[in-house]
Amino acid sequence: MKAMKKIHTLLLCLVALAFASCESAVMLPDEPKNPVNVFDYLWNQVDQKYTFFDVKNINWDSVREVYRPMVNDDMSDEELFKVCADMLNTLRDGHTNLFSSFDVSRNDSVYYKMYAEKNIDPDVVLLNYLTVNYHTTGSFAHNSIRDGQVAYLRYTSFSNDISDYDLKYVLNQYKDCKGLIIDLRQNGGGSIANVQQLLSIFDNHKQPLYTTQVKKGAGHNDFGDPVTVYAADSSLLGNNPYIKPVAVLIDRGSYSATSFFSVCTQGYDNVKLFGDYTGGGMGLPNGGMLPNGWTYRFSTSRTLDMAGHNYENGVPPDERVILDPVATALGLDNVIETAADWIMQ
Repeated sequence: MKAMKKIHTLLLCLVALAFASCESAVMLPDEPKNPVNVFDYLWNQVDQKYTFFDVKNINWDSVREVYRPMVNDDMSDEELFKVCADMLNTLRDGHTNLFSSFDVSRNDSVYYKMYAEKNIDPDVVLLNYLTVNYHTTGSFAHNSIRDGQVAYLRYTSFSNDISDYDLKYVLNQYKDCKGLIIDLRQNGGGSIANVQQLLSIFDNHKQPLYTTQVKKGAGHNDFGDPVTVYAADSSLLGNNPYIKPVAVLIDRGSYSATSFFSVCTQGYDNVKLFGDYTGGGMGLPNGGMLPNGWTYRFSTSRTLDMAGHNYENGVPPDERVILDPVATALGLDNVIETAADWIMQ
């Protein structure tokens, strides 16, 4: 019960932060609305509250020196938006955006990393692994491979809810398989609640999974006390948790909640990560409103694994396997094949 209380405490913290974000978003700062002040206000907010300057080796003062001279009070809204967006994009953070009535900023380098460097060919997966006769249960697409000896489960977004029924049904369908592949490549994240739900099939015994710290003070290293997140007291499957080998497939498009899930797998001996590094994104975004009415968000918390590692730039796989174009041309996914070999051994 103590473990669950700590999980509930964290979830309440996340909800509180979400409400704090909403509240700040509707409160216009009592500040001048001229472009110079808008820029300075945004720079200061990031300076005091952003959490990954050290991990990303960013000198925020140097960033100001580059972009501040571009701002003047005679510039248009579009010109100011571009300068502010370009400044935010130096953070290389997919959880960082600037919102106006006419545009939304996005980080090109993050999207390139997530999509141009994807480690999956969806057509090969659909045609030769799921096949045209694949099954759909809730948010999962699934089938068996290797002559029915390995279960293959594709889950494309942690934004899609996972029910107890879905998990129990799918696992029961493949109860005679030697193991399970969970393909999370290009899963861009979603709800932490769904991360906990997917973890619930394993042999949960209240082991610590990771710690989260929220930015507390104005200094770059001023964080609140760490909150430890634990596995649930017991498995969704009761006295019969899933203890067979589980291969989790990840790539650069595996972002945010998928990175959280990947870190959590360190707590389970029967789970192994295959593929490429995840895209990172392990900070909780929060935001507010600028004096001119635009809104913004960026990461205001950090997450560490139980060894103290910060994987904001990407969670490493246990076995790195990059998609082989020769194999792909032959209709094979060598990431899936490597994972299946491990399960079959």
